[in-house]
Amino acid sequence: MPGWDKLKTLVGYEFTQSREEGRDLRDEDALRDEFKAAGDDESKLLALWDKLLALPLRADFAFDEPSDLATIKSLRPTAKRRFAINNDPKVLFDKMYGAWLGRCAGCALGKPVEGFMSAHNGLSSKERIKNYLTAIDASEYPLRDYFPQTSPAQEQTGKLWCPLSTREKIAFMESDDDIRYTVVGQLVMRQKGPDFTTGDVANAWLNHLPYKMVCTAETQAYRNLVNRYEWHMAHQGGAEANIDWNWVATNQNPYREWIGAQIRADSWGYAAPENPELAADFAWRDARLSHVKNGIYGEMFCAAMIAAAFALDEPKSIIAAGLNEIPQTSRLYQEMQKVMAICEKHNNDFANFEMVLDEIYDLLGHYHAVHTNNNAGLVVAALLLGSHDLEKVITLAVMGGWDSDCNGATAGSIAGAMIGANNLPENWIAPLNDTLNSEIIGYHPIAISECARRSVEIAKIVAVRS
Repeated sequence: MPGWDKLKTLVGYEFTQSREEGRDLRDEDALRDEFKAAGDDESKLLALWDKLLALPLRADFAFDEPSDLATIKSLRPTAKRRFAINNDPKVLFDKMYGAWLGRCAGCALGKPVEGFMSAHNGLSSKERIKNYLTAIDASEYPLRDYFPQTSPAQEQTGKLWCPLSTREKIAFMESDDDIRYTVVGQLVMRQKGPDFTTGDVANAWLNHLPYKMVCTAETQAYRNLVNRYEWHMAHQGGAEANIDWNWVATNQNPYREWIGAQIRADSWGYAAPENPELAADFAWRDARLSHVKNGIYGEMFCAAMIAAAFALDEPKSIIAAGLNEIPQTSRLYQEMQKVMAICEKHNNDFANFEMVLDEIYDLLGHYHAVHTNNNAGLVVAALLLGSHDLEKVITLAVMGGWDSDCNGATAGSIAGAMIGANNLPENWIAPLNDTLNSEIIGYHPIAISECARRSVEIAKIVAVRS
């Protein structure tokens, strides 16, 4: 069963991942020579990979980054972990619908420029987006609408993807992995309730997500699960006693700290709108299927922020509630503190967003374009500078580049929950026509409002049980 990429490419990525995790690569030059000499010989490449994974952490590595929930909890800040929400059914539905609409609008906005995530023709990711827009007209930047389908600059910047999400054609939320995982999370909660397990999530993937619908870390985990356990999870009704989840998440998976888990956070936050700690617990059960360390923390952080956004009204407090659920000793926690300081330095003022983005690129640009940490930094900045204006939140998240649809979706989900559907700008919401096409049975097509209604029902059940 093929993985996301060729073995040689995967091992190449492992060098970067091992270094970021703090492994001692003092003999990296020798290992690189061995990598070149291995060519496409699978046995030699696998032997080299084993060497990389066996390297100890550097003595000067400043972070403590566990993947098990108990140790994660032991390293969190001391903080309030539950907040009162307005239980008026109309208010809860308005916020839930706002979260779903915000996620869809942000995702749709970012989809056409997802292909701009890396540097190209001497332009960084964010510069490609700016050049594409300003070549049309100076008034197109900063963004105030969905992307125009063509630009005079597209030979230099690249062409847009996903024409059905462009200004000229958008008429619904088209299928996207950022939305499919939100749907799958809802399916898990509807079928299994708050006691769901990692095995239940795995079964949902096998039942609802064809292999070509998953990417990077999820592809490798899906492959590991199927190859080692021979569809055990699908045929045994979720029995998990013999599943080594750490192996599933890490075997031949150099993407284990990339953004794939972070984009799966939403339904867990929607399920526990008064309880960021529980939302983060749900997210951990999901994330450990395919990720470790900061890959897990990213999903926990975002799920907790989404939950908090139903109760809190200030982005800074929402971000703090999210960070309170991950280890203070992690790269993600400490780097998000630095991002918040950058935003504060520029007065959390949207007018200064280009300077903020430049400093975030300087701080986090060493990460891959679809890593958890750098993209989480863009979400944090979008929330702080955009505040209660959905347009500013999702446009900044997308203009920051890197994984644009993921960031637009996550920032939009949090802002939408905070603001509520009734207060969202019509020019961003009306083009969706309250319609989601997810390519998942029962959700293609479906009204976005119906997805929100189902999330409210789940939240009521979880509240009673918790």
